[in-house]
Amino acid sequence: MSNTHTLTWRKSSYSDGGDGNCIEIAAGIPALVPVRDSKSPDGPVFLFSPAAWAPFLTAVKRGVLPPG
Repeated sequence: MSNTHTLTWRKSSYSDGGDGNCIEIAAGIPALVPVRDSKSPDGPVFLFSPAAWAPFLTAVKRGVLPPG
């Protein structure tokens, strides 16, 4: 992905802002879920397929993984 600065990013609704472990996701790219560390907006962007992203969200919602 060449220019992620043009994406509209939103912070995880599971982020409480207390421990600094926050992720942001962006919408608008067909068949991809861009994810980045909110503390490092110019850092790497990880791209997931919706099929790979869905189990992660399910695990966080169930408390199997700590929220990002």
